[in-house]
Amino acid sequence: MNFAKDVELIASPPKSGLVDVLVPRCLIGNGEDVLGTAINQEGLSSIQIEWRDGTITSIKGLKETSKAPEEIILPRFAEPHAHIDKAFSWSRSFNLKGTYQEALAANLREYELRSKDELILSVEKSLNLALVNGVRAIRSHIDSFGKTAMRDWDILEDVRKKWQEKIFLQFVALVPLDFWQTDEGGLLAQRVASNGDLLGGVIAPPFNKRKTFKSLLHLVQLANRLNCDIDIHIDESQSCSAGGLKLLLEVLAQVENEISITCSHLSSMGLLKEKAISHLAKKMAKNKLKVVALPLTNAWLLGRKDRFSLIKRPLAPIFQLQKAGVVVSVGGDNVNDAWFPLSNFDPLNLMAFSMPIAHLSPWDRLGLSPFTSSAAQVLSLQWDGLFQKGSPADFILLDSNSWVKALSNRPKRRVVVNGEFLNELPKKN
Repeated sequence: MNFAKDVELIASPPKSGLVDVLVPRCLIGNGEDVLGTAINQEGLSSIQIEWRDGTITSIKGLKETSKAPEEIILPRFAEPHAHIDKAFSWSRSFNLKGTYQEALAANLREYELRSKDELILSVEKSLNLALVNGVRAIRSHIDSFGKTAMRDWDILEDVRKKWQEKIFLQFVALVPLDFWQTDEGGLLAQRVASNGDLLGGVIAPPFNKRKTFKSLLHLVQLANRLNCDIDIHIDESQSCSAGGLKLLLEVLAQVENEISITCSHLSSMGLLKEKAISHLAKKMAKNKLKVVALPLTNAWLLGRKDRFSLIKRPLAPIFQLQKAGVVVSVGGDNVNDAWFPLSNFDPLNLMAFSMPIAHLSPWDRLGLSPFTSSAAQVLSLQWDGLFQKGSPADFILLDSNSWVKALSNRPKRRVVVNGEFLNELPKKN
């Protein structure tokens, strides 16, 4: 694939279309549209979707069960947690031991030496792959604490404008937590907020509780003054179970918070006893905290012990959080870098990998929502990914009539962007 050229949308009115497809029943927004339509054992219903000028105009169930469609339709995906600035940097910052500490050290070395061209290559390759794989929106954390931070944000703003008709981009400034207390941090925060992006940081053990509480309190207060949401790497560890989360809840008990806070990773919370998990999950729901679980990177980095295979592994307790009413999505996180050597910005690949790790089954509503509607909610997207009249004609069609086949065989996919099939959109010369 040639990543030097981007797929461009044409200026003419979007095309119309009509398809007979299998759709996950939980992704149909209005049940009246498909009353009486059968649902197969994998939760798929046979429906007909028609669209015009980039908008779905009709949804109806297909009664002829003997002619079941051969394609599955899914909304173009939202990726709630990525690192497009460092993607595909493994060759210059590898981590053969696969540990968190080695990944951190390699990341810092790579960031200090990262050139403008290397940054652009990582970002453009990431976005081209995401587009053809069926991604419509990405929230990406951006390393922002070095001498090139402002240069990088200038580059990323140009990229966002270039890609705005294809992929919605949302950035999170990833810095050490206490950076936000500095003058430099204050200036960066103002810039981030003015662009509608998010403030970020990391809380991982070992940490000084008093110092971290002060830094976290400052961050929450700063974010509220700027009306700027937060997405923080928290408890990405196998020790001090939910230590960062407990500190965050202590901070929120002392301030009036009006902004959205996302807890990314939350891995060590899953090591607590069920009663403790339930107690914290209820507090999180009360504070309207959102969660992005990241099973691939967590499974690779965490719980390592030399020449031992640990049975219990750190992972956000997805089902318990959902039960408490917390919005939980699943993200792909790192791609071909020191933190995770695999993956490819393919949401279907993420779903297939996540199934055995997190026991998320796409034929269950709560198993599919972390990849679809909940991911859209985390990014505060206008469209939640449910199909109904008036919804955007932004979806992918999988050449498969079964979830198992779709996630096992990497089926051919047709991507529709604003009503037009992606492979019919001309490339820029």
